[in-house]
Amino acid sequence: MRLLEKAGLIGLGLVAGVSVSLHFAAVADKETLATPLPIEELRAFSEVFGRIKSDYVEPVTDKKLITDAIAGMLNGLDPHSAYLDKEAFKELQEGTHGEFGGLGIEVGMEDGIIKVISPIEDTPAYHAGIKSGDFIIKLDDTLIKGMALNDAVKRMRGKPGSKILLTIIRKDEPKPLEITLVRAVIKVQSVKSKLLESGYGFVRITQFQEMTGENLATALENMVKQNQGPLKGLVLDLRNDPGGLLTGAVAVSSAFLPKDALVVYTEGRTEDAKMRLTANPENYLHGNGGNDYLKTVPESIKSVPLVVLVNAGSASASEIVAGALQDHKRAVIMGVQTFGKGSVQTVLPLGNNTGIKLTTARYYTPGGRSIQAKGIVPDILVEDPASAGRDSGLFRLREADLDKHLINDKPSDEKPRSAIKSTLTPPDTKEEMSKIAPAEFGSKNDYQLNQALNLLKGMQILKGK
Repeated sequence: MRLLEKAGLIGLGLVAGVSVSLHFAAVADKETLATPLPIEELRAFSEVFGRIKSDYVEPVTDKKLITDAIAGMLNGLDPHSAYLDKEAFKELQEGTHGEFGGLGIEVGMEDGIIKVISPIEDTPAYHAGIKSGDFIIKLDDTLIKGMALNDAVKRMRGKPGSKILLTIIRKDEPKPLEITLVRAVIKVQSVKSKLLESGYGFVRITQFQEMTGENLATALENMVKQNQGPLKGLVLDLRNDPGGLLTGAVAVSSAFLPKDALVVYTEGRTEDAKMRLTANPENYLHGNGGNDYLKTVPESIKSVPLVVLVNAGSASASEIVAGALQDHKRAVIMGVQTFGKGSVQTVLPLGNNTGIKLTTARYYTPGGRSIQAKGIVPDILVEDPASAGRDSGLFRLREADLDKHLINDKPSDEKPRSAIKSTLTPPDTKEEMSKIAPAEFGSKNDYQLNQALNLLKGMQILKGK
């Protein structure tokens, strides 16, 4: 098995109807398994197991007790390790192809309550107005408090077309909100692109999937053809992109970096968890072969002035791309500080179509920065005026806010080098705030995109001089 295939997944959180992407790794004997077992603790476990079997108010099967014990061990580690039953395991596989069923919400657990990390673009949750930072306290008539995250996610999944009522607590709202969602088969378009105007292109990546690299190559080729020549500037939009396949992140980075440039490296306790991934086809092509689709990307893309847009919803694979382009000084990173998920999860099949998702490594940018619990700090700070003055903001929830998150082992006091402030006055009242809705990404009213375009035009003027 190639080293990359042992890398694991780098998606964000657990998803209600949205699967993070993955690579699989075989369960292998490790030296750590030779460590003597803690006899006293195992004896206590055996006693508790036996007491539940004999004294619990209702009969409980051995399978349920053991499965719940496995899930409990993993849930106690960090926000991203988890037990995958048959349904979760299947959905995780389906997510790599960009089509799955559910609501379209990235979720985590905080104080026993489900917290929304991010709604996924063009999904039922997104269109219903679910926001980052919302707390889901009730699913239909069932209270969430005390429920395992996996169990809550299962309840949010269901047959496409069926309805579910979410009761939500939102900051600054005086009482809980009740929002009815209709489950759907969700098809996520990984890459969206267009010419903003003559000479200036826009590419948005919503999630890193199996075909993201190939779709990006096609999008870049088409834009250059449509422009009838090389672009003057390009905006790469990674806002609200929760991550996905590591190969996708390497492919996207490789489209803009020189061959063999370091994209990301990982450090863990096992040899399998230690990798150095470069801008090389063997690190982003599927399987052991295939045509290098990045060969068809116009050479001008390697040097086109590039601005990468990020926000607090940009996580994992998005942060790998932003960090690589920033460290190699290939792009200007603009927006707000990213989510901060700098850990790698490996999916280990257990047989019978189940498995575990285990955090096995931290990843680092080419310059040696750890993104964990910090994120990527933009070169130029540009906040969305739609969230100006709001305490909660649109995407204030970050990895550092999640219970049991891993610490950053290489902290720094890195700050944005400059800032572009909104010319809009922050609204003073809730009524005024409700009138300012976030602009659709890529639209004419997208403030951050317009600032990126202005910067590219300024760079073109300076280049001419």
